Amino acid sequence: MTIQRSQITMVLMLVVSLLVTGCGGAAKADDKPASRTYYLFSTIITVRVFDDRITEKHFDHIRGLLEEIDQQMNRQLAGSELDEVNRQAGGQSVVVSADTYKVVERALFYAEQSQGTFDPTVGPLVDLWAIGNGGIEVPRGDQIQAAVALINYEDVEMDATARTIRLKQPGMSLDLGAIAKGFAADLIAEYLTSEGIGSALIDLGGNLIALGAKPNGDAWSIGIQDPAEHRGAHLGTLQVVNKTVVTSGVYERFFRVGDTIYHHLLDPKSGYPFQNDLLSVTVITEESMAADALSTSVFGLGLDQGLAYLEQWKGVEAIFVTTDHVVTLTPGLIGKFHLSHDGYRFAE
Repeated sequence: MTIQRSQITMVLMLVVSLLVTGCGGAAKADDKPASRTYYLFSTIITVRVFDDRITEKHFDHIRGLLEEIDQQMNRQLAGSELDEVNRQAGGQSVVVSADTYKVVERALFYAEQSQGTFDPTVGPLVDLWAIGNGGIEVPRGDQIQAAVALINYEDVEMDATARTIRLKQPGMSLDLGAIAKGFAADLIAEYLTSEGIGSALIDLGGNLIALGAKPNGDAWSIGIQDPAEHRGAHLGTLQVVNKTVVTSGVYERFFRVGDTIYHHLLDPKSGYPFQNDLLSVTVITEESMAADALSTSVFGLGLDQGLAYLEQWKGVEAIFVTTDHVVTLTPGLIGKFHLSHDGYRFAE
């Protein structure tokens, strides 16, 4: 997923839509949240706060946080830190902010853990396919091979003391689209918590944080997108408290050639969209940056390998939806996810 400033996307906040019912406690008198919407990272970002201590100053601060991340990690924004790192590929190291260094370092960690299924140096391939950004045809084989040759997370040099990043090969390009939104969501949640606000819904285009519980103490009820339908159609609901819910799915951005759908979740090794009988993977855990990277990693690994991979991550659960409309849950979600769509069934 690429962070692009110019792309006009659909309402991505419906990837994981919210089913919010009555609230009490510290909520406003009319039980309606204070809500603000921002547009950054080519994503509609919505922050709903259920606490009467929220002020316009808080919302302005959140906007500032998002704009700062955009200036740091938007590879499509000329002059951003990531743009400069990519521009210097094959040349000199670039000094970056602590936040950019942290996100790239974490991205490389997940790349190593997934053995390259998740790889933040996928930028050349993303640019080649341009899915969601005007791409409507399959690139030539030689073009794909040339892009894949530039993808290698081990060719990213990090210097913690100097806080620099260097890409070894000319033409390499870091793309943090599969992790930066999670970082931004975590940053907003951390800020609200530091201000004493403990009940909110933070939605960055499919990266959702349900901060705390509802003001009356109830769990949030989150509708999980039906990956075979338009946004807003649910296959079921999940009850969560103080969790992040992040979905990667084939329905987000794609184009069709004949009977074949080419989606935006690209395999860094083959150069083509992943083909593993998955429609979507939803990851539920406590940190949105982790969930962001893991949802992409697990989608790429497929059902069986993805389930095995998640066993090493404490406190991480997932919902897998396959092309035959079977829903598979990790053990911790059994009894917590309620399937409501009669077109799907649980795995036996």
